[in-house]
Amino acid sequence: MSTPDLWTSRDTTIDTTNLIGYEVEATDGSIGKIDEASNEVGASYIVVDTGPWIFGKKVLLPVGVLDRVDTAEEKVFVNRTKDEIKDSPEFDESTYRETQYRDEVGSYYGSGGIRDRDSSI
Repeated sequence: MSTPDLWTSRDTTIDTTNLIGYEVEATDGSIGKIDEASNEVGASYIVVDTGPWIFGKKVLLPVGVLDRVDTAEEKVFVNRTKDEIKDSPEFDESTYRETQYRDEVGSYYGSGGIRDRDSSI
């Protein structure tokens, strides 16, 4: 089961601001723009359209990985690297609101976003 704190924002700006269209910055650069945002209590997330960075794919990020929101520049900063986000569970348009998928995403980000990459060697 995923860590509940990952799905709860630490920044009240996230709960009160329409983040759709905001740019998203990982710790090492831009990853795209917010396509969808949820302020559901205990289950908040953003869906990021990565554009050409990951060939137009989307990623789901729990709001717990967001560091801060800059409303003046319309940017959201996350506390993960581009590689950690790129390696996250595959976004599935038909299941991303379901508990099982959220648990998988929560487990991934709850462990720091780094899977045991050496296990495939």
